[in-house]
Amino acid sequence: MKFIVDTNVGKLARWLRLMGYDALFFDGDDDSSMVKIALAEDRVLLTRDTQIMKRKVVTSGRLKALLIADDKPERQMNQVIGSLNLDCRARPFTICLECNQSLLERTPEQVKELVPPYVFKTQSQYMECPGCHRIYWRGTHWQAMSRRLEKLAAG
Repeated sequence: MKFIVDTNVGKLARWLRLMGYDALFFDGDDDSSMVKIALAEDRVLLTRDTQIMKRKVVTSGRLKALLIADDKPERQMNQVIGSLNLDCRARPFTICLECNQSLLERTPEQVKELVPPYVFKTQSQYMECPGCHRIYWRGTHWQAMSRRLEKLAAG
């Protein structure tokens, strides 16, 4: 399942990416363009915009869209997970949080010059985004995000 997330629920994009879902962040103001992208790429549209939900393409079922009820990101994620029966643990930490590309495994030697010396000494598993070249490893931030995912999965 792939998503397109509009600006009024933008934090959902990062959370969905964290769970391993392709989540395109649409930061434009032309709803028609967003709907066209969603249709062309078979994406579920996530929004708080009630006007989008009234469009025939949505009411007819041609475009799957979910109206997000709450303004708090954690409650939004609970709604998305529950409504769409998403698995929080299916493929976590496989998508770049910044640019939505699939991460590639890297050896310590490949990232030696790209990470802080302490990280290089203490970590052995690395992932790199082929788009923005951000490097990910399983440090304290990863552990904190893992705990939040577990909490989301528990409901």
